Amino acid sequence: MAKYLTKDGLEKLKKELERLENVERKEVIKRISHAASHGDLKENAGYHAARDDQAFIEARIKSLKATINQAEVIEKKAGGEVQISSIVLLESKSGKEKFQVVEPEEADILAGKISPKSALGQALLGKSKGDIVSFDTPDGLKKYKISEVE
Repeated sequence: MAKYLTKDGLEKLKKELERLENVERKEVIKRISHAASHGDLKENAGYHAARDDQAFIEARIKSLKATINQAEVIEKKAGGEVQISSIVLLESKSGKEKFQVVEPEEADILAGKISPKSALGQALLGKSKGDIVSFDTPDGLKKYKISEVE
């Protein structure tokens, strides 16, 4: 199944993979070796923590490789509808907000990047400039007007 990523998002994942394989993997192997040199491994908390870190790193590497191998860089289609990679300017009673719709692997709400699987992302997909979107949140129903789609 294809993973639709922006060009920047794909590059970010490739850099993370490179860092994990070339830096963090080597560091955790050194930590395991050092902790193992202290003797009894059954009660060696440093050894067990390093092994847990190694397992996490290896799982993340596997996940990143799978995502990168399935990645397709998405190009914006003409038409003005909100799609993956669209940047959307929204207006509400509380002001203006800007979001980019990206695949879950790239989502980062603090950077204004939302997943199409989120409530807001689902409400936005397929909509155009001027449309009103509403969706449920834990704080109640939210309504936005789409003022721009880039």
